[in-house]
Amino acid sequence: MDKETLKNALADLDEDVALAQVKEMIENGVSGTEILAICQDAMQEVGDRYTREEYYVSDLMMAGETFTEICSILEESFPAAEGTDKLGTIVFGTVKGDIHDIGKDIVVNMLKAANFEVIDLGVDVPPQKFIDAVKESGATIVGMSGLLTLAFDSMKETIELLKSEGLRDKVKVMVGGGPVDQNVCNLVGADDWATDAQKPVLFAKKWVA
Repeated sequence: MDKETLKNALADLDEDVALAQVKEMIENGVSGTEILAICQDAMQEVGDRYTREEYYVSDLMMAGETFTEICSILEESFPAAEGTDKLGTIVFGTVKGDIHDIGKDIVVNMLKAANFEVIDLGVDVPPQKFIDAVKESGATIVGMSGLLTLAFDSMKETIELLKSEGLRDKVKVMVGGGPVDQNVCNLVGADDWATDAQKPVLFAKKWVA
């Protein structure tokens, strides 16, 4: 049983070895919290490799899928009792009028790997659904994704609704997607923007610090 083996396997996208290592560690009495921490370090390395352009979007997706599977194994092995304190709660979704989910799913997985509680609303999410989720969860961060330019109107509408509901001062808002840039961020009234999967994690950590 080698903890570095798990970290390296996940970071190197070796799903079979990573899953086998997790199961072996559970059998040997390693806590779910410790296993999760190792996986979070590995996912951080995956993000760093993507930033250095050593990995591509497909690699992020593969790592995210493996991480999700590991989380499922841990949930089955350590129901409810185990777990670490979450850094914060984030409501995330692809906005109304857009059904692209690949980018959203990658970012959601990266945020979960960084120990955030993420409420994934899915795709084609109307503004009111974001508002309701913030109210119900007490989330302090909202993430909106969109790959189509028509998504900008939905992003702006959602942020305007946050204002009218008295929630805008209580949450930070990040927007992202292929066509998003600083001009779009300014247009819709968001706090920051990203077109990759690593920046949202950095934003979120900064905002909850």
